[in-house]
Amino acid sequence: MTLGTRYHSPMAPPLPHRLAVLCYLFDDRGRLLLLHRRKPPNQNLYSPVGGKVEVEAGESPTACARREIQEETGLSLAVADLHLTGIVSECGYEGECHWLMFLYEAMRPVVVAPTQIVEGRLEWHEPEALKGLPMPQTDRHVIWPLFDRYRGRFFAVHIDCAGSVMRWRLEQPASDCGPWINVEGEGGTGNG
Repeated sequence: MTLGTRYHSPMAPPLPHRLAVLCYLFDDRGRLLLLHRRKPPNQNLYSPVGGKVEVEAGESPTACARREIQEETGLSLAVADLHLTGIVSECGYEGECHWLMFLYEAMRPVVVAPTQIVEGRLEWHEPEALKGLPMPQTDRHVIWPLFDRYRGRFFAVHIDCAGSVMRWRLEQPASDCGPWINVEGEGGTGNG
């Protein structure tokens, strides 16, 4: 076995890689701020605040998280207010690209009024209610449960969306790593 073989999908098509951040913001009641997206990617689905890293400008993931939070919510958070909770790599998402996503958590409660923005509508939701919201299957089955489990700590996961069945593998922390896990009844496209 060559280095990287056990983590790389044998069916992964040659696709562009995109970098993004997802920002998990909670209020003092423990509710999560979600964006009901009006446009792609993930149109008509719920996802955390976030966006693409401006790679050409040399933007860091943390700077991107601060920028996206400010652009979408009006909040100005300091670097010290953010914690890198996870790194997610998605292979073959919707057959269009591979994603490398940095998941940040605001370390203090925030106040944001529900409002309409260019990207969609910002809404507060109880964490228990996420099961009933339309969201990408990667978020529902892998990203949110791992984020919730590792809040305040760190994890890394690789999600293979390239095959007929979505599967994932926890890569960090090393003490929790295990075999690939298939998401039964779900196609490998990544959206759900």
